[in-house]
Amino acid sequence: MELLEKARAHVDSGAFFAELARLVAYPTVSDAPEGRAAIQAYLGEVLTPALTGLGCEVSQHANPDPAGGPFLVGVRVESPELPTLLCYGHADVVGEAGRWSDGLDPWTLTADGDRWYGRGTADNKGQHLVTLTALRLLLAERGKLGFNLKFLFETGEEIGSPGLDEFAAQEKDLLSADVLIASDGPRLDAATPTLFLGARGGVRITLDADLRPDAYHSGNWGGILRNPATTLAGAIASLVDGHGRIQVSGLLPPELPDSVRAALNGVVVGTTPGDPELDAGWGDQRLAPAERLYGWNTLEVLALGAGDPDRPVNAIPGRARAVLQLRYVAGTDVDGVAPAIREHLAAQGFSMVDVTADASFRASRTPVDNPWVSWAKSTLDAVAEKPVALLPNFGGGLPNHVFTDVLGLATLWLPHSYPGCLQHAPDEHLLAPVAREGLVLATALFGAIGSAPPTLRR
Repeated sequence: MELLEKARAHVDSGAFFAELARLVAYPTVSDAPEGRAAIQAYLGEVLTPALTGLGCEVSQHANPDPAGGPFLVGVRVESPELPTLLCYGHADVVGEAGRWSDGLDPWTLTADGDRWYGRGTADNKGQHLVTLTALRLLLAERGKLGFNLKFLFETGEEIGSPGLDEFAAQEKDLLSADVLIASDGPRLDAATPTLFLGARGGVRITLDADLRPDAYHSGNWGGILRNPATTLAGAIASLVDGHGRIQVSGLLPPELPDSVRAALNGVVVGTTPGDPELDAGWGDQRLAPAERLYGWNTLEVLALGAGDPDRPVNAIPGRARAVLQLRYVAGTDVDGVAPAIREHLAAQGFSMVDVTADASFRASRTPVDNPWVSWAKSTLDAVAEKPVALLPNFGGGLPNHVFTDVLGLATLWLPHSYPGCLQHAPDEHLLAPVAREGLVLATALFGAIGSAPPTLRR
């Protein structure tokens, strides 16, 4: 417990804030040319010294995909007889899509009460700093970790992790481990420590009813020319009804596993002050809200357009387009999504609607009954001030499939953010109490790895 008190004191003293301020100052935007230089500086000036300070041998690797940035790997081997932990983080952040509030700058860490504002505070610099700090505290206290450590940093997570799959496949020996423990994404809510085991995937679907190059007067041609906007509205309604219920079986997972249902039993969503009120009657009412969010698929319309709604004219538009997104869980036939939509629309008389689909992160999860899961949950419950929520996966996307499917690892995600952190938006922030509790939980979890049962080893 003395070590956990040191973890609390490290945040309370201001030391964690001061170090995070240095990290935030690097504008490591992965989708901007000027951000690439900042990323390289961040790897060399921040992460490499942090890993060497943990006794790691550090190597930088070129990305097999030219669209992505380099990878940084640190390796510390204490004994081949010990378990091996793989940690993960991403050095890049998103760019600025809007204006921050007065007095706030994305590249300057600013405290306002319990909120620490700055780009990357929640996604992902604050989170991987918790991991690095917990490891550093453990090493300083014991003089050893009690396990072998591998740490992988990527630099393109915010642009879809290009090349990560290929790099992991090429470097399986370098990245081999017994378990992944990483921090990204949000907790269930600000007050609830959370462990999640994977991520939903995402498929972006574009529907395009491009029927003619010109618009035609609605009085002269209405009723005899097909309206692409009306057609597109009908096509969308045949995929997902007006109450958010998916209508095509090929867009759904085969089942909600009993283990997932049991894990989500009692999980309540949308309880943080400022969260939007959940809409009654929206989505599949056979499922509880937590089951809909974390255990099932949703089809959302992200953008929809035809003509100019601000200045409409009396003409039938020639084209209408919509962008939808399928958020899906493990078990979904993601490769069959586009064919299923095309077949369904053709059967409904909408063969004139063109369908394209692009997948981002693939859905994946570690089984709830994996022994690493019960070990981690019991370890965290022993030190947390309230029960730890166990989510089979969180609602967003992460490259978890790289670790489960390519490297064959059990994956444990211990997030140190919350749904209202405004990641990817102006005024992104980390909550000081979450950082404090997160450092305690991470320190306790890492401290227990060395004494984990040998049966957990691969």
